[in-house]
Amino acid sequence: MASKRPAPAAFRCTECGWTAAKWVGRCGECQQWGTVVEAAQPQGITRRVESMIPTAAAMPITRVETKDAPRRPSGIGEFDRVLGGGVVPGAAILLSGEPGVGKSTLLLEVAARAAVEGRRVLYVSAEESPAQVRLRAERTGALHDELFLASETDLATILGHIDSVQPELVIVDSVQTVSSSLSEGAAGMPGQVREVASTLIRVAKERDLPIILVGHVTKDGQVAGPRLLEHLVDVVCQFEGDRQTALRFVRALKNRFGPTDEVGCFEMTGDGIAEVPDPSGLFLSQGSPEPGTCVAIALEGRRALPVEVQALTIPTSAPNPRRVVHGVDSSRVAMVLAILERRAGIKTSDQDVYVSTVGGVRFTEPAADLAIAVAVAGSVLGFKVAREVAAVGELSLAGEVRPVTQAAQRRTEAARLGYRHVVDDGAKRLRAALEQIRAHAPRTLDDVPAF
Repeated sequence: MASKRPAPAAFRCTECGWTAAKWVGRCGECQQWGTVVEAAQPQGITRRVESMIPTAAAMPITRVETKDAPRRPSGIGEFDRVLGGGVVPGAAILLSGEPGVGKSTLLLEVAARAAVEGRRVLYVSAEESPAQVRLRAERTGALHDELFLASETDLATILGHIDSVQPELVIVDSVQTVSSSLSEGAAGMPGQVREVASTLIRVAKERDLPIILVGHVTKDGQVAGPRLLEHLVDVVCQFEGDRQTALRFVRALKNRFGPTDEVGCFEMTGDGIAEVPDPSGLFLSQGSPEPGTCVAIALEGRRALPVEVQALTIPTSAPNPRRVVHGVDSSRVAMVLAILERRAGIKTSDQDVYVSTVGGVRFTEPAADLAIAVAVAGSVLGFKVAREVAAVGELSLAGEVRPVTQAAQRRTEAARLGYRHVVDDGAKRLRAALEQIRAHAPRTLDDVPAF
């Protein structure tokens, strides 16, 4: 009797679960490279039954004891705001962002603040030498004896540094440049990133040691590497900002210990990065009101910020007038221009239209519709908007001013900043909103036709 041939080993994609009888470099389902690994072979019946014995008895959820996770402030209030109040012991935090946005500068400042408070910090740079990191630390004033530096790309060596230094905070910059001998492939491959991240997270949980990992992003803005990386960590923070401007935002995309709707505001300076607790004045022009400007109240997380929208219109004889926008959604600008022409009688089809925000902030939520409409109307008709007037509202295709989310919070922030009149969905119609705006204008041209 011929012996049976053993069944071929099954291979499984760690991203989507797709299986194959043999190994392939690219998943046939999600089309990801390097995610197909050999699946674990089934164990014997006895081992499987033993592994199913629970280590603790299940109990009703009402009898489960709860306690607040202790937090240690990082020393940077805006960063603590995003984390939910501070760094939780044993937490694994992933900070991602585009190259040159300031991730290393921010985390070096976090390490320095922790060292000043007496906590030992290990900063592992897999991309720079210790001398390069020290030069940046001298420039930003982040020198301290409790801040230890290591330039390593091998995971085993990094674990050895953790054992010898015994830090209270570990920063690894970055996880895509560290490799492990237990996994095949070069650093940055999905298998390597998975092995390095899971090992570091396991060390963090076993020792109650908070670890902050820096993550690269792809050209689409997603965290590079397998999606499993974002599932493993406790907190995922995204560092945003235009490298042409000094403003930076840190927002939480995932947070097991706090809210995900908080935003931290920072400013890049020659001496490093500085937190901006009240960024209200960063997005407003300092001169006197001019035709074509309007202030709206935007929401960044839970924070309400005044944002000035500016518009400039120039008559043109070109068959296709130009539409140039910066900081706002181009599709919504096109829709607002159509609503203005059809519902308010303000013709823009024969004019080049330029719409921008002040300070480089992005204002893409629907609440910007009314401010864009008022700015464009002011530029076309030549009227100014008073400093104490703000406009917040979403426009429908029928010309109605619709309510926006968290309107009460926007009004409260507007009142705190000195805006006595907030034009919103109370106007109901776009024509009524424009008339209400013009009623508070410091000067209205006599030859402007009535709407």
